[in-house]
Amino acid sequence: MKLADAKRDQYRRMARQRGYRSRAAYKLKELHQSYRIIGPGFCVLDLGCAPGGWTQVAVQLAGSKGRVMGIDTSYVDEIENAYLYRGDISDASVSDIVMEYFRRKVNAVICDLSPQVIGNWSVDHARQMSLNHDAARIMSRVLAYKGNSVFKVFDGESSNEFRDWLRKRFSKVHTTKPPASRKASSEVYFVCLGYLR
Repeated sequence: MKLADAKRDQYRRMARQRGYRSRAAYKLKELHQSYRIIGPGFCVLDLGCAPGGWTQVAVQLAGSKGRVMGIDTSYVDEIENAYLYRGDISDASVSDIVMEYFRRKVNAVICDLSPQVIGNWSVDHARQMSLNHDAARIMSRVLAYKGNSVFKVFDGESSNEFRDWLRKRFSKVHTTKPPASRKASSEVYFVCLGYLR
């Protein structure tokens, strides 16, 4: 077995053992360990939350005084202490639904968004970046001053432009790839700290 495959299996096994719905939960855990994205008592919005691994981690990090909402077009089984909404983030009304639930601006917006990948790189990249732009529009409306965000991107020609846009809106933007990500994958994460406006 190749080392990369063994590592992937290790994360999948740990996720199963610890009750996480996906190995992706470890990506958020590792990102948080490095950058402290979610604090106790935070209001957290998880965009593209299915199957719920990131939402589970967000609930743990925000604690009993926090609030977590997950949104996805797919059905997601109930997660204790999280509100799950089935909807499309390209819909302009989603921001209103978010504000209605939290009744205040949120402290963190986390996005592990991915389209149905078809194997055509330019199409997959364009569709994934379109999802991020939809998420960023929601973030612009609902994220509190000094809040944090995380965006998964398929690294390519449009991702630098998106990162430059984020840099104008946050104190710091880090480009990183957590150990739980597959080495061969084109995904990287923009970890955005200290929302300015």
